[in-house]
Amino acid sequence: MAPTHLDGLRVAITGGTSGLGLALVRELLDRGARVAFVARNREGVERVSRERSDAHGIVGDVSRKEDIYPIAIQVLGALGGLDVLVNNASSLGPVPLVPLADTECEELELALATNVLGPFRLTKALLGALAASAREGRHPLAVNVSSDAAVNPYPNWGAYGASKAALHHLSRIWDEELTAEGIRVVSIDPGDMDTPMHASAVPDADRTTLKRPEMAAREMADLIGRARSAAAAGHATAAAEAVR
Repeated sequence: MAPTHLDGLRVAITGGTSGLGLALVRELLDRGARVAFVARNREGVERVSRERSDAHGIVGDVSRKEDIYPIAIQVLGALGGLDVLVNNASSLGPVPLVPLADTECEELELALATNVLGPFRLTKALLGALAASAREGRHPLAVNVSSDAAVNPYPNWGAYGASKAALHHLSRIWDEELTAEGIRVVSIDPGDMDTPMHASAVPDADRTTLKRPEMAAREMADLIGRARSAAAAGHATAAAEAVR
């Protein structure tokens, strides 16, 4: 099947300098989207911006409340609006992974700040732009990157799993509340990927058994295209199925 073209789609991606985020930046640009990406590390943002001069890099940390509005303002300034927000930036919590009983409160707080509060705050800050996209008939979508750890109780993944479970349920509630406004909010598990974060969590993992982030990015780009096409055709049920 030919890749779905996303010409002119305005997309913001957090955690856009490595792993799935970087693969998404490349994939969506190659499909014709206009992309702004966010990451904490200035050197990483500048490196990706040199590689892909057609992307707009933004330095910011979604776990920091004070960074959210500057990020949102820069996204809208770069893109002139927003159709798709991908909340991809994530924190494992303690590394190496440890049982919950050995997890420091500050480590749990960081996982929650990055994986739950960050997406919540950034989505909220950009809701006006997403609502404007809906009024223009552009079928906006907020994508929260989740994990099977959100539903499976893996030992030693407590901070990450609990935060992703909260993000998953937050996504479902927000989708119920915003669908009538023409805004979809979905939670997507891209699967176990060969990324720096996975290597930090499971350093002895067999990389040949892991999905390449480029493949996950292609799958997510196709999913975004299907969901928006279904919404454009007025098929609410099909749109819902497309993003499950």
